[in-house]
Amino acid sequence: MPAEPSIRALNTAEIGLAVEWAAAEGWNPGQADAACFATVDPGGFLVAELDGAPAAVISVVNYDARFAFLGFYIVRPELRGQGIGLRLWQAGLAHAGERTIGLDGVLAQQANYTRQGFVFSHRNIRFAGVPEPGEPGGTVDLAQVPFAAIAASDARVFPAPRAAFLKAWIAAPGHQGRAVLHEGRLKGWGVVRPAREGWKIGPLIAEDLETADTLFRALRAVAGTEPVVLDVPEPNAPALALARRHGLAPVFETARMYRGSLRPATLEPLFGVTSFELG
Repeated sequence: MPAEPSIRALNTAEIGLAVEWAAAEGWNPGQADAACFATVDPGGFLVAELDGAPAAVISVVNYDARFAFLGFYIVRPELRGQGIGLRLWQAGLAHAGERTIGLDGVLAQQANYTRQGFVFSHRNIRFAGVPEPGEPGGTVDLAQVPFAAIAASDARVFPAPRAAFLKAWIAAPGHQGRAVLHEGRLKGWGVVRPAREGWKIGPLIAEDLETADTLFRALRAVAGTEPVVLDVPEPNAPALALARRHGLAPVFETARMYRGSLRPATLEPLFGVTSFELG
């Protein structure tokens, strides 16, 4: 029988371990992701240890009293199939309590998540490539937009308030945000951040395709000649069109799933997911 792992929460300084393991799995996390994630629920990052060494990690981050998001579920390759991941999974779900839980899982694991009570919602498709340069006009610095307007826009597409996370995400080193205003009203906004390879755009929220296109061009300009990644919810046909318009190609996909009842949110303005690990 394999040794019983000990499970504990990672402290804030250790959260980078989960990000490093994600990078090793090819998930290409952002360079400042760990610091941003720690603002939400520092106790939601768990590690299973064998003989004092990390064997598996998971995050189940509680956004509020009703909603949590699961990510960073990784077991060291040589320790897979020994039940360590299942024990850590159970500890993560216990941390969420009675909250509704969301996740972005690889499609191969969808059946396993279904057995754990998760219900498929939609696919998210990762597009990547080096778009042709274009005119990035028509936007303003996101810092010029009242935060209340940004939070209200995010609340349309995400089923929980996350003010602390959004503030950290917008202000993180290397992150740059742009917005489109019309007569002082926020029509759309987005953030681009440096990743281990290239740049990631997310979130990208806009009222219509042309607003999203204006934002994409401005955010893409920050990346210069480096590759750009955009994670697109498949039900949003204009978002798929945006990615293809700029020459991005699908490289990866996830199954967005939820366990529990979900507060209303819409995918229509969501042209780019913030993060597969935090929703």
